[in-house]
Amino acid sequence: MRESGILLPIASLPSRYGIGCFSKEAYEFVDSLKAAGQKYWQILPLGPTGYGDSPYQSFSAFAGNPYFIDFVKLTEEGLLTEEACEQVDFGDDDEVIDYEKQYLGRFTLLRLAFERWKETQGGSGYQEMQAKLEADLDTETMDYCFYMAVKNHFEAKSWVFWDEDIKLRKPEAVERYQELLKDEILFYEFQQMKFQEQWAALKDYAHEQGIRIIGDIPIYVAFDSADSWAHPELFQFDENCQPITVAGCPPDGFSATGQLWGNPLYRWDYHEETGFAWWMKRMSYCFKLYDVVRVDHFRGFDEYYSIPYGEETAMHGKWEKGPGISIFRKMEEVFGNVDIIAEDLGFLTPSVIKLVEDTGFPGMKVLQFAFDSREKSNYLPCYYNQNCVVYTGTHDNDTVKGWYEKLDEEDKKLSVDYMDNASTPAEEIHWDFIRLAQSSVAELCVIPLQDYLGLGSEARINTPSTLGGNWTWRMNRNQFTDEIIQKCRKMTELYGRA
Repeated sequence: MRESGILLPIASLPSRYGIGCFSKEAYEFVDSLKAAGQKYWQILPLGPTGYGDSPYQSFSAFAGNPYFIDFVKLTEEGLLTEEACEQVDFGDDDEVIDYEKQYLGRFTLLRLAFERWKETQGGSGYQEMQAKLEADLDTETMDYCFYMAVKNHFEAKSWVFWDEDIKLRKPEAVERYQELLKDEILFYEFQQMKFQEQWAALKDYAHEQGIRIIGDIPIYVAFDSADSWAHPELFQFDENCQPITVAGCPPDGFSATGQLWGNPLYRWDYHEETGFAWWMKRMSYCFKLYDVVRVDHFRGFDEYYSIPYGEETAMHGKWEKGPGISIFRKMEEVFGNVDIIAEDLGFLTPSVIKLVEDTGFPGMKVLQFAFDSREKSNYLPCYYNQNCVVYTGTHDNDTVKGWYEKLDEEDKKLSVDYMDNASTPAEEIHWDFIRLAQSSVAELCVIPLQDYLGLGSEARINTPSTLGGNWTWRMNRNQFTDEIIQKCRKMTELYGRA
C-alpha cells in the first residue's frame, strides 16, 4: 500500500506557552493531516530532555516529557488558573523555543497543579495517592520519578556525583531517600500521569481521523539517566559504575576526529543471556506510545563503535560485534509482526545490509543524499525497491530549500538533469523534490513540514555534533495554510498515496 505522512516534532507545534504540546493546536494539526490526505504523523522521541535539549538524550527511556503537558487542559480541570499561566514568562518569540524559560516556568506551574491535585484527593495519605498515580505507571517509569527526585536533591547533578550509598542503590539508602523525598517522587509521578492521559487522548483522536503515529527509539540511553542508574548491569561499567567504553562514530569526511557521543554501551552478552528482557520492556513501552517505531542508528545492532572512556575524541575507538538478528527474532517471538523502520543511513557494510534484509524492515532513503556528482548514489529513486521509506530530509538535515541553496554547482546540475526542472523558480524548488519523493516506488513517503512550507535554514531542527540553537524551531500557527494543504493533498492523490 502506498502511503504518505508528515514529519513534525511535538515541540514544533504552535501553542500558547512557549513550546508545542498536547494542546488544541495538536488536534488541529491532526485535522490538517487528514485534510492533506496523509496517513502518518512522524514525531521525535517523547522522553524528558536534559542538557542540550535533545530528545535523543533523555533522562529515561520509559518516561514522557513534562514540557508537552497542556496547561489549558489543567486549567479546565481546575488544577491551574489562566492568570497563573499568563504570569509566567515563556519568551516572546512564537517561532523559537526558549528552553531556559521553559525549565524555570513550566515546573513552577506543574507544582501548583500538583498541590491543587493533592487537595482534591480528600485527605488521602501519601500511600493512597501514590497507589493512584502508580496504577498505570511502569516500574521503569517509577524509577525515573525516583531518579529525578534524588537528582533534584543533589542540585541537578548526574547520579555519578551523588553520595556513594544512593549512587550504588544500596537498599538502606534507597529506602531512606524514598521516605525523605516522597513528595518530590509523587510530583514526578503526577507529571507522568498527566503526560500519559493527554498523549493517549491525542493519539486516540489521531486514530479516529485515520492517522497513525511514527515515533523514534534512540538505540542508546543517556549516562545521566534513570536507565543507567537503576540498571548498571546492562552497561559496560566497572565496579564503581564508571563507564569502561562509550558510544560514538569514527572519523569520516564530515569530522576528522569522529563523533564522541558519550552514551554508555550495552553489555550485549548479558542482554542475550536474559532474553533481551530490558529491550522487550523498552519496545513494549514504545509500542504503547507509537504505532510505528523508527529505530535510530540501526547499524549499532550489527556493529557498534566503542571508544575508551576518557578519550577526548573518537579517533581511538574500534568496531565491536552487536547482537545482530537475535534481538529482532526475540521481538518477533514476543510481539509478533512489528512495524519498525530501520534508520540505516550512512556507510553500510555488507553485514548491515544483510541484517536489514533479514529483518524485513523497511530502510530509509533521503533525497538530500542522492545528488552527489562524484559517484553513483543508491539514494536516487531509480535504485529504490518498494520496501523503504523515502524522505526529502530528516530532522538532522537542513530543509530542502536551505540545502539546495548551498549545493555546489555540479551536484545542482545533477539534480536538474535528473528531474528535468531547469525552468523551476528557486522559490518553488522544494515542490520538485517533494514530487520526486511522492512519485517514487517507496511504499511510504514522509516529508518534513518545513519542506511543504518552503522554509529555509532558519527552520532547521538539528545540526548534528553541534550545541546550541538546535531543537528550537516552531511552526507559526498561520503557516500551514489551506492552499498548501490542498496542494499537498492533490500531489498525494496524484501519486496514489491518499
